[in-house]
Amino acid sequence: MKNKIAPSLISADFACLEEQVKIVEQAGADLLHLDVMDGHFVPNITFGPLLLESLRDKSKLPFDVHLMIDNPERFVDVFTRVGADIITVHYEACDNTQMKKILQYREQKKDALRIGLAIKPKTGLEEILPYLEQLDIVLIMTVEPGFAGQSFLPEVLPKISKLHQILKEKNLDLPIEVDGGINPQTAKRCASAGANIFVAGNSIFRSGDIREAIYELRRSI
Repeated sequence: MKNKIAPSLISADFACLEEQVKIVEQAGADLLHLDVMDGHFVPNITFGPLLLESLRDKSKLPFDVHLMIDNPERFVDVFTRVGADIITVHYEACDNTQMKKILQYREQKKDALRIGLAIKPKTGLEEILPYLEQLDIVLIMTVEPGFAGQSFLPEVLPKISKLHQILKEKNLDLPIEVDGGINPQTAKRCASAGANIFVAGNSIFRSGDIREAIYELRRSI
């Protein structure tokens, strides 16, 4: 499975978002990661569907939308309609009924929408195993969700390795995405553990040279 780089918009300069999105696209980014936070599930507020709608026709990159919100099933349709290609929700924000609704919605959309499931660093991998065959992506948080610029938590690496092994045993071609404290050094460790989608915010957008940062990150994995 090809390794992919997903610059996280939360670390971009919001005064010139269109320009920065175009720079990461031209630099070879594979996805654009959009962290949606509601101030309830996590102690921070970012942006909503209007921002996605305003950027959708400015980029050909797939929009990888990470919903760090309560009751995400209420908003999956809204974000799909404004251009999300991938929507990842948190296991900790959904009960089984809510997750079932989200997966049923994905089935209605066929190939037009992919659904991911994210877990926090302290959430056990066993919690999401029943969903693996219905998902398109698993996102393992490598920091506590809520704020950009946090330090990578190396204790999450065994969880990535374990999930990678489980997927091999089940013969599932399911991408493992990592998000939080990702830079060339930590990305290399995650890649060795089995991750293949790398969300990077500060290490790209606040590097001083976005193009060079993406090159170095890709070289590391």
